[in-house]
Amino acid sequence: MKKNRDRIINLPDLLNKKSFFLFGPRATGKSTLIRTQLAPLGAVVIDLLGIRTFREFLSRPEQLEEYVDAQTTAENPIVVIDEIQKIPELLNEVHRLIENRDWRFLLTGSSARSLRSKGVNLLAGRAWTAELFPLTQPELGDANLEKRLRFGTLPAVYDSKYPVEDLDAYVATYLKEEILAEGVARNLGAFSDFLKVAGLTQSKVMNMNKLSQELGISQPTVRSYYQILQDTFLGTLLPPWEYSKKRKSIAHAKFYLFDLGVMHSMTGTNFLDRNSSQYGDAFESYMILEVRAYISYRRIREQLYFWRSTKGDEVDLIVGKKIAFEFKATRKVQKADLDGLKKLAEEGIVSSLLIVSEDKFETIDQGIRRIHWQTFLSQLWSDSLLLGP
Repeated sequence: MKKNRDRIINLPDLLNKKSFFLFGPRATGKSTLIRTQLAPLGAVVIDLLGIRTFREFLSRPEQLEEYVDAQTTAENPIVVIDEIQKIPELLNEVHRLIENRDWRFLLTGSSARSLRSKGVNLLAGRAWTAELFPLTQPELGDANLEKRLRFGTLPAVYDSKYPVEDLDAYVATYLKEEILAEGVARNLGAFSDFLKVAGLTQSKVMNMNKLSQELGISQPTVRSYYQILQDTFLGTLLPPWEYSKKRKSIAHAKFYLFDLGVMHSMTGTNFLDRNSSQYGDAFESYMILEVRAYISYRRIREQLYFWRSTKGDEVDLIVGKKIAFEFKATRKVQKADLDGLKKLAEEGIVSSLLIVSEDKFETIDQGIRRIHWQTFLSQLWSDSLLLGP
């Protein structure tokens, strides 16, 4: 049963400041947000997924002003254009109406590929950008870690009686509507194979040469496929932290898909064994994705990194130069689990070091704070970890 959940992102608050692009993968809840937060305020909503609406504006984008005026008597209305990437030409009219009539726009999209094409008007700073993510800790309201790691946290999937079927349908819809319909991958079969490999190599350092050989496609094609995932907000790069002085760092990034349930559907995972390395990778990925969502929602201007030296010393996540996290899906932290953080501490750059696990024994060991995953998420979202003193 679908639940009405309070979301962290507040659209009226954003639009009080500026017009916004709101990007995010399909099914993260953009339409629900618009319906619950903006429709009661009298916002004019233009849904470009509607065939009739799409055809009308595709043939005559300049009708935007008269269309909105016919829908509302408000002098400075809020105007929502859902799936703006379908008709990028509308942005010229949006630009003019922001300038001449001081209207506020919310421009949503699940793909930035069309908007990044040459010559598209991106409003020259007149609209800021926000992202919508799957459900986060404060929006979920439970402590069901294994459910999150297996099925992810897309709203419709998390509350579904049939999450596996819904996830499979999601991946099929993505291939059909975002990839095939937009013609961004010439070989859909090769791209489908790539999706499985991208899921299997989640949280691993990217090796373009190995991926190219395994898939039987060129390295430039592999790179273009990863770019497609980023353009459709299904994944993000985690670059290497290269500030270390005492140990040489590797130069290759990692890639994380945006939701663990979608990842498992892409890879054909049927069961997540609590004692497997796959479970540990999922635990790490989930925590990193949660920090990424927090950073975006709080509009914190810090880059996220991972660190690995050429000798294999590694830390899962570093926020700028401020704080480092190691994520371990263990119920009993061992001293060896602290090795990466200890090596990082020797660099003398990052002063706050935490290991996050399922171990309920919380303490400070050699300057490294051991913290249970629930405590970690609670303190993260209460702003005491990254925004605290």
